[in-house]
Amino acid sequence: MGTARILLASAAAISVLASAAFAEDNLVGTITRINRINNTIAIRETPGGTVGNNSEGLVREFKAKDSGMLEDVHAGDQVSFSTTGNDAARTITKLEKAKP
Repeated sequence: MGTARILLASAAAISVLASAAFAEDNLVGTITRINRINNTIAIRETPGGTVGNNSEGLVREFKAKDSGMLEDVHAGDQVSFSTTGNDAARTITKLEKAKP
């Protein structure tokens, strides 16, 4: 009986951690580089936080879910985007130009 409880609790903990690792993030940033051959895009994330935060955002490289989402964007464009995956391999699932 005790072993079954431990196994059940372990399975629940693993499922919570896995769902958090693959949860979708909604972010905003500026495109710094696009590689249409490798289907990757680098985006400088707009830092959230306190007023007066003058720090530059972190530039991260992402894999695009499909190559068509890279056709209408260019380096320097402000975008909103959603990602999924873990920190080592993030994939962009939604990419939209920010409204001017």
